[in-house]
Amino acid sequence: MFQPSQTDVRRFFCAAHAKQRQRLPLDPMETIAARWIAEHPEYDADLADVEAAVAAVYTVEEGRTNPFLHLSMHLTIEEQCSIDQPIGIRQAVALLAARRGSLHEAHHEVMECLGEMVWASQCSGLPPDGAAYIDAVRRRATAGAAGKGIIRPA
Repeated sequence: MFQPSQTDVRRFFCAAHAKQRQRLPLDPMETIAARWIAEHPEYDADLADVEAAVAAVYTVEEGRTNPFLHLSMHLTIEEQCSIDQPIGIRQAVALLAARRGSLHEAHHEVMECLGEMVWASQCSGLPPDGAAYIDAVRRRATAGAAGKGIIRPA
C-alpha cells in the first residue's frame, strides 16, 4: 500500500496547483485534486510556495484549517465513492449531496463523519467502523427529511 509522507502530500497538492494555474496537462489524480483546489481559493497562498507549504505547521490553537488535510479528505471521500468502499458510501454521499444541493457541501459534512470514525478508531484501538461511518452520513442525508415530502415513511 502506498503511504505518502506529509511532505509528499504537500508537494503533490502544490504541484497540482501550479500545473493548474499554468494550464499544463494534469494526470488523473492531479485533475481530481485540481478540481477540489479550485473549490478552495482561500488555499491559493498555502499552495503557491512549495517550501513554505512543506515547513508549515497547523495547530488547533491557531484556529486555522490545514489545507492539505482538508484537500486530502476531499480526495479520500471521492476515492471511497468511486469504488463504493465502505459499501454504501457512494449512495450515502449522493443522497447527502442531493439534500444539500451541493457535492462540495456534502463532502464537508462527510468529512466530519470521517473524522469522527478515525478518532473513534484511534481512541478504541479498533479498526475503523465503516458501518457506523455510513450510518452517520445517511443520518445527515435524511435528518429532518420526513414530513417535508423528501422521505416518506413506509
